[in-house]
Amino acid sequence: MNSIYHNIKSAAKSKKKLLAVLIDPDKMKLEKVSDFINKANLSIATHIFVGGSTVEEFTTEKVVIEIKKYTKLPVVLFPGDVTQLTEKADGLLFLSLISGRNPEYLVGKHVDAASKLWRTQLEVIPTGYLLIDGKNETAVARISNTSPMATEHIQQIINTAKAGEFLGMKLIYLEAGSGAKQAVDTKIISEVKKRLNIPLIVGGGIRTKQQIENAYKSGADMVVIGTAFEENEHFFEELKK
Repeated sequence: MNSIYHNIKSAAKSKKKLLAVLIDPDKMKLEKVSDFINKANLSIATHIFVGGSTVEEFTTEKVVIEIKKYTKLPVVLFPGDVTQLTEKADGLLFLSLISGRNPEYLVGKHVDAASKLWRTQLEVIPTGYLLIDGKNETAVARISNTSPMATEHIQQIINTAKAGEFLGMKLIYLEAGSGAKQAVDTKIISEVKKRLNIPLIVGGGIRTKQQIENAYKSGADMVVIGTAFEENEHFFEELKK
């Protein structure tokens, strides 16, 4: 498979918009994977992300193996912990929670993961992760013991995203959190995108096709959808190719 990051970067440069379907292994029963992925294959989805804030050990690998049976889309880990690593996937977003100040999620968990990762063939993509207030308590905030960034502090969000780029991150991910009542504001997306020279991913709280389009128009290179499909798989009907 071609480099996942290279393809994301090329798509951003050519203005081709990407859509990732996020699967939480704890919420996806193995017997339902085939039907779910077949729907994803018929949609405009370009990537499958797999991960959650709290997932039992070995569950992620079982789900990834099952997903790979039914799709040729790149399967990328979006892990909340080192226990979610598996070489059965194609790549990994190596997430650093740069919006918070908990050292465990800035670098600690990464050190724990390093010895496992260098033994795999996974494509590891350094990603600056910013948790933005989605007007709802999220598992990310609770588990990482960090607070989301206030939406009115746009300059601080911009500075944090740019700092991530200066630190060598290859992607910036603006996240309102799973189950967010409010998606990342389009003005935030637009202002952050203006300052970045790397691709921008946006997720959390996006439940309609119009919200996807709004995120794209504001500058998102990739949109990630998770909860919307968990709540209503018929949403795939609106996103057919």
